Parts: sequence; structure tokens; C-alpha cells
Amino acid sequence: MAEDEREGEGAGTIRQARRRSARQKKVWRRIRRTCYVLLALGVLLPVSAFAVGYLIWEVRSPQEVLAEQDKTVILQYSDGTELSKIVPEDGDRSFVRYADVPRKLRDAIIAVEDPSFWSNQGFDPMGIARALVTGVGGGSGITQQYIKKSTGNDEGSYERKFKELVLAAKITQQQSKEQIFESYVNIISFGRNTHGPAAAMNAYFGKPLGPDLTWSEAAFLAGMIQAPSVHDPAASGDEHAEKRWDYVVNKLTSRGYVSPAERAGMTYPGKSVLTPAETRAGRGSYTDFHLKRQVLAELEGHGFTLDRLRRGGMRIVTTIDRRAQQLSEQALRDRLTGQPDHFRAALVSLEPGTGRVLAYQGGRWGVRDYAATPHPPGSAFHPFVTVAGLLQRSGLDATFPAPEKAEFGGETFKNETDCARTDFCSVREATQVGADTPFVEMTRRFGARKVSDAAHEAGIPIDRDGKPTLRDADGVTIGPGIAVGRYPVRTLDLLSAYATFADGGVRTTPRFVSKVVNERGDVEWAPEPDRVPAFGPEIADRVTESLRPVPGGKELSDGRPAAAKAGSHRFPGTGDNAAAWMVGYTPQVATAVWVGADEERRLRDAANARVTGQTVPGDIWRTFMDAYHQGLEVRAFPGAPPAVTVAPPQLRAAPPTG
Repeated sequence: MAEDEREGEGAGTIRQARRRSARQKKVWRRIRRTCYVLLALGVLLPVSAFAVGYLIWEVRSPQEVLAEQDKTVILQYSDGTELSKIVPEDGDRSFVRYADVPRKLRDAIIAVEDPSFWSNQGFDPMGIARALVTGVGGGSGITQQYIKKSTGNDEGSYERKFKELVLAAKITQQQSKEQIFESYVNIISFGRNTHGPAAAMNAYFGKPLGPDLTWSEAAFLAGMIQAPSVHDPAASGDEHAEKRWDYVVNKLTSRGYVSPAERAGMTYPGKSVLTPAETRAGRGSYTDFHLKRQVLAELEGHGFTLDRLRRGGMRIVTTIDRRAQQLSEQALRDRLTGQPDHFRAALVSLEPGTGRVLAYQGGRWGVRDYAATPHPPGSAFHPFVTVAGLLQRSGLDATFPAPEKAEFGGETFKNETDCARTDFCSVREATQVGADTPFVEMTRRFGARKVSDAAHEAGIPIDRDGKPTLRDADGVTIGPGIAVGRYPVRTLDLLSAYATFADGGVRTTPRFVSKVVNERGDVEWAPEPDRVPAFGPEIADRVTESLRPVPGGKELSDGRPAAAKAGSHRFPGTGDNAAAWMVGYTPQVATAVWVGADEERRLRDAANARVTGQTVPGDIWRTFMDAYHQGLEVRAFPGAPPAVTVAPPQLRAAPPTG
């Protein structure tokens, strides 16, 4: 019995063991299944989320992002060098194509920002893993940085990071690496309120981005990307900036872009880095401002609004000749030095036949553009009276009464200078001595409207700002004062009309723009000269003949043929002038100079002599024309006989000042 009981107990123990084993297996089975489920969820959920995000989240193309941003508009001289910029409010954005980013700079940026850029799928898994473990760095490559910048989402959340990964992978499938890099490098900030490498190169080194970029400069610029406000030597000093530069150079060396020998020859470019005040942005001038305004006005008239230019990151090649612009600035500065502080001046120079404005000086005294402000041209308007007569078969040797005073249209006109004979004067002599009364008589005979028509045909616009020119305030009446240049004209317009004489009677509209180029390098617009016959070459040649020699008896220094006319606008009730002109040309270039003041006043120079067109304006004109023509061939005027010299003008004495 006892034995049977023992056998029963043994069997029970075995059954209990089997039940425990079965329970344990069941528990472990549940644990395994749970682990499988958790493992599946851990893999499938992110994968599923990634797949769903890939399908529903739209990645904005680089072109779309860049198209929405205002970019820097660059104005260039005719030789392609930078003249000025129009910078958006959020900073300088000069678009640079991938092919135009120097290889050294591309390598430096990739070496320090995303060494696996060319091979990764939009992100670096190892870098992300390092970032999760260490908590710093490695988790945001170039493609992810572009996504972050393009979306404007910079919040520190896992959701944002996950979305970045998805979109980075997606854009990698849709765009080439070159396209992604191009968009990234143009959208990021390099500090100093710049976006893109071209703006950065100018801001830090004061020169354009080009193939001559050195490894040292490339390392410096690449080092700015991480934290521009921290690494800029202007903010943290050269010691800190050099440490950052060393870091980038070491990355370039360790990753094989730079050999140890090249590394040994590299030095920190701190001495070449400009302070913010030394960059072109810190050297803006009123001259640049005036030029910019003229260029934009011309472009807007042809459908290129400022908004369109900014969106397209347009590059505007102007007609301005860099050397001519510098010479014009120097001529004004040199000849006005020592003159009264209230003197103001303008100088414009253009190329006859093309209308290309070569130099434009609207004044350095403020936002007022004196070249764009209408001024009475005085006797510089006489040639248009001559044209009216020539069109009615009255030649240069025709004589007209030249009294000291003449009545016309209820007004009294007085000569400032006399002809050799005070009773009659030829057109030729009256032009050269600047006598007014013969031109008053000519206007009486030929008709004030004919004089106005001649000036308009030559190139003075029929209207300005919606109002008729060369008319009284009613817009209809042409007063007798047109004979002596009382109606104000702009310096550019008067010069354009004189350039018609230089080009044999063919009128060409002045222009400041040579071509407009978009950010891809395609020419959007390249205007051609609009040459329109104004009057026959025989008329133009006779006018040129009447304008030779240059007033004051001084030809250009090398003796080359030139034609010019002095003019002055008198200060009422005195023998002094309120403003004075010199306008003239050679076959190659036409130039106009105006000298006056902000308000009408008696102009007396530093020696207390009255200012006429032959004095201060004439000095500026000759200084510029002599300098500009150096090295140019000497050309004769077609169809014009040699200059005829007449007796010098007899200047009437001015009343004493006081």
C-alpha cells in the first residue's frame, strides 16, 4: 500500500512538473510573441510612418523656394565689374549657379558640413546615431539643412527632425546632388547679412567670387556657416575665428581634399578680411544712388519692375564705362575744390549713335539728382534756333540785328556779350560769342514753334512727367524766352539733343542698360539703339561747324576736333549768372556739364569772378574730355569744314557785388 502511495505521489510530482513546464513554455511563448510584436512595431511603425510621410508630405523644389525669395540685384559696369547692388531687407542674396561655385569652396563646405553628402540618401544614419548617443552634432547634413531652411521650421522637436529625414530622402530621389547643393549654398547665411557665397565673398574679402579663390579663403567662408555671428572675426576677434578656420582646414586635410604639403603652406587670411564698414555696402555714395534710380526707371519702363528683378536675382549690365565714370568724378572733384561750398554740379557723357550713357554724375551733395533736375540752358539752347533757321534755308553766314536790347513778345532781352559789329551779327559769330539778341530776332522770323519743334526733333522729350516741355505753365503757349533758353531741360536731355548733331542728324534715345541677365545666365533683355533720323546730315554738319572752335578759344589738349557751346542762366536784375553750362562733343563722345546752386543766387567763384559757361563748367568739361580721349584715335567730323575763328566776345561789365 505504501509502495502504491509512493508511486502515486511520484506520478503526481511528474504531472506537476509537466504542468509547470507547460505554464513556463506558455509564458515564454507569450513573451516571445510580445517581443515579436514589439519588434515588429518598432520596425514597422517607423517604416510605415516614413512611407506615409513620404506619400503625403510634399517637398518644395529648390527652384520654388528660391523663386519666392527676394534676391540681390547686381548692377555692373559695361566691363562686367560691380557697380552697385540692390539688397533685399533680409540681406544680400546673390544667386550663384553650381558650376560657378569654385571647387575649393564646394569641397570645404562638404568637408565640414556633410562629408558623406555625395553618397548618402539625404541623411547620414551614422551621424544621426552619434547625435542620439552624444547629444551633439552629426545629425543634420546638407540636404537636411536645406529642408530646414526652406521650410522655415527650426523648432527642436523629434517630429520636425523626423519630417526632415523624410523630406531629405524624398528630395534626394527627385533632385540631383548638384541641384541640392546649389539650392543649399544660395539659401544659407554666411553672416554679415549675406546669403550665398558671392555675397559672402564680397562682404568678407571685398572681391567677386571666382576661380582664383584660395584654399584659405574657402576654409574661412565654409567655417562661417555653422554660426556666423560667433565665428565672424568682427564679432569674436581673430583668435576665435582662426580656431574655427583651423578646424575646417584640418577636416579638409583629414578627408583628403588638401595634402599635408598644401596644409603646411596655408595661413589664416585674417589680414585680408575686411571690417563691415570697409565693404562696398559701407561705401555707398549718392552717385551710385542716382545711377541706380536712372537704371531702375529705364527698366520699369520696359516691364522690369523692381519686384521682378529681385525675384529673378537679375544681373544688370549697364552702359556705364568704369573709366569714364571715374574720370568724371575726378574732374568734378578737382575743378570744384576750393570753390564756394554752395556750388553744385552735374556731368553726363554719352556715346553718339548708340545713346549709351558712359558717365553720370548727378551730384554728391544728397539725394537730389542735379543731372535729372531741369535747369534753364540759357545760350546753350541757341543751336536749336540755328536748326530752325537752317530748315528754312537760312545759313550760318546770314546776319541778323544784334542790338544791345531787343523787344519780342512783350519782353526785353539784353546781350551779355557783343558781336564785333554791334548792329548786325552772323549766326556763326552770334553762336561763338554767345550774343542773345540775334537769336531773338531769328526766333521772331522763324517762329517760336519751329524752334521748339527743332529741339524736340533733336532729342529733347516732348513731355516730361506727363507735362509738355518747352512750353509755359498752360502747356500750350511757347513764350519768347525760348530764344534764349529759359525753359528748363534736364542735363541728359540737352546732351542727347547735342549728340544728334554729332551723329549726323540721327536721334538716339539715351539708355543706361546694356542687358539684363537672369540667375541662370540667360539674357532676358538687350535693347538695341533706336536710331531715328531727325534732320538731314547737312543740317547737323552746319550746326557742328557753328559750334567750332570750343568756346574760350581752347581746343582739347591734343588738338582733336571738338564742338561745344557755353550757356548761362542769368540771375534777374544783375549781370551775374545763377547757373552755367558747357555742352559739346567729338565724334566719339558727347558731354554736358552744369554748375549752379540749390537756390537761384549770384554765382561768383573763389576769385569773386562771375561764373560763365567758359569758366567753371568749361574747366570741368575740358578736364574730363581731355582725360577720356587719351589713347583714342583723332577723328574728324564728317562733312564739316575746319573751324572758323571769329573775334573774341566783348563781355559786358557786371555790376559790382554787394
